[in-house]
Amino acid sequence: MVRLVRPGAQLPAYATDGSAGADLRSAADGPVTVPARGRAVIPTGIAISLGSPELGAFLFARSGLAVKKGICLSNGVGVVDSDYTGEILVGLLNNSDEDFVVEPGDRVAQLVILPVERAAFLPARQLAQTGRGDGGFGSTGVK
Repeated sequence: MVRLVRPGAQLPAYATDGSAGADLRSAADGPVTVPARGRAVIPTGIAISLGSPELGAFLFARSGLAVKKGICLSNGVGVVDSDYTGEILVGLLNNSDEDFVVEPGDRVAQLVILPVERAAFLPARQLAQTGRGDGGFGSTGVK
């Protein structure tokens, strides 16, 4: 279920039949500038109800904005918990040296609904041995 909470808000929409993510659009009252090397928060004007704790809504950058303009999400991937029913806001990060202007109605992110597994976190004195062990970043090499 989706509730429009601002004037000018639009329902999420899939651009093509094969789209995994539904586009989210800016519902800001006017243009919002994401300054060069800076951040801005863009209101979408929508609130959602997933109806199940076994689902989560995840916000991803739009590929074209990221590759062509350096615009990505400020938190990498946005997580909308199943029990959050407030307005979805999109934090944008401008990795370029030029200001970027978001106009009302511009597509700013994509929303993907995914199943969520809840883990039982149990304390352990030791973990099972693996081939990698505690090898950290880069421990498996590049090739």
